[in-house]
Amino acid sequence: MKSNLFKVDHFKKIILKFTKNLYISELKKLSLILIIICLIVLNPVIVNSAEILQIKSSNTILVGDQNRNLTVGLFCVDVNENDELEAIKILKSEFPRGSKVKIKPFGFKENILMAKVFDIKGNKEMSEILVAKDLTKENCPD
Repeated sequence: MKSNLFKVDHFKKIILKFTKNLYISELKKLSLILIIICLIVLNPVIVNSAEILQIKSSNTILVGDQNRNLTVGLFCVDVNENDELEAIKILKSEFPRGSKVKIKPFGFKENILMAKVFDIKGNKEMSEILVAKDLTKENCPD
């Protein structure tokens, strides 16, 4: 009888150990799945943002991403011809070639996208820089 009791106790211990390991294993799987979901949802997705390829004039720039180029006209900008070179110089110093930018489109004008162009952090905007330097006044349609 004692040997049967020993076998039953031994069997119970094995089952408890197995279920305990199974339970811990399931918790590990669940926690791993939750971590992966958090990484996907909470971390920003790597995005190929646009970058400055060329500043053509004080109100026209060429931006591109990995596979296309786009000419962008600066929204609400009208620089005097006398200040054109100075405006281009300032834009090139604030937004050098290869700078990552965000574009906020406002429409099209003669097949050119009219938009506001911000640096990737959103701190600087091209037309605001020109207005601050008194090189243009905001020329927005009503």
